[in-house]
Amino acid sequence: MKLQVPFIQLPLAIDAGALAAEIDALGEGPWRPHPQGFPGNSMLPLVAVNGDAGNEAFSGPMRPTPALLACPYLTQVFASLGATVGRSRLMRLSGKAEVTRHADQGYYWTERVRVHVPVMTQPTVRFECGDATINMAAGECWIFDTWRQHRVFNDAVESRVHLVIDTVGGGDFWDLVGRGRPHDAPRLGWPMQALMPKPGTVASFPCETVNVPTVMSPWEVNAHLGLLFADAVPHPNLVQVRQIAQRFARTWQGLWFEYGDRSEGHASYRAALQRFLDELRVPAQPLVLKNELRWFNALQTIIAKFAVTSGAAAPVSAAMQRDVGDNA
Repeated sequence: MKLQVPFIQLPLAIDAGALAAEIDALGEGPWRPHPQGFPGNSMLPLVAVNGDAGNEAFSGPMRPTPALLACPYLTQVFASLGATVGRSRLMRLSGKAEVTRHADQGYYWTERVRVHVPVMTQPTVRFECGDATINMAAGECWIFDTWRQHRVFNDAVESRVHLVIDTVGGGDFWDLVGRGRPHDAPRLGWPMQALMPKPGTVASFPCETVNVPTVMSPWEVNAHLGLLFADAVPHPNLVQVRQIAQRFARTWQGLWFEYGDRSEGHASYRAALQRFLDELRVPAQPLVLKNELRWFNALQTIIAKFAVTSGAAAPVSAAMQRDVGDNA
């Protein structure tokens, strides 16, 4: 998700030692290699489709995995955010390893913010986002702008373990963000709330059940196009590309008011989308976004792949978003 600043610290103080004890008690069994095979990266699923730790899909009813339900304080941290939770994990970066520089693109990432709670870390671990570099200390709670180029480097010998929660947020969550501290703002006098463990209490929290539209509404199409045009590096082709996009958006709106997301309109939606892509392909090729991504590629991953799907129950696999960074 695009934010106004690279990093925002949320006003929560988490007991990293209590989290670490629960995680250590799980043992090595639930840990898995990172599905994209990034060197030095491994993960432990905490929220997944139907609570199945082996399911890497981005869509479907998200539920806590058995590993999460075995960790009461960990569930309390989830609940403290006041957010509707998507796919979430523990992410481990071994010593002398890195998360290579990238910007997250794709439909899933456009509307979701990524919450980081360092559980095991060292002062020398560097998290870079845009032109800012910080160290996230154990027990702090951060969000960052995944739309900017970012990387992580662990130059220590010990592994870095973060709790990573993907969420669209919610009213209470964004109130929490509103009380947050940009990374370059003073800490002195900034109030934080300590989240004390409640032994044996497994907290409940809302999880996503709706993740991907059957047909993208015209309002959502316009919102995504607005992001892409707002972040485009100036180029002579932008005027032509914008005109093509406006015609497409108006066509899509007409189809929406005719069909909504009913199945009898899907062929018409797909035909309109294909005409749009065919007309756009050549003039959009030179366009680049401020985050260094190719404009047309971002359009495909954010809009084209998800503008009309095969059905609401069809899962969106991790493979469909393989071109994004999913390891920070």
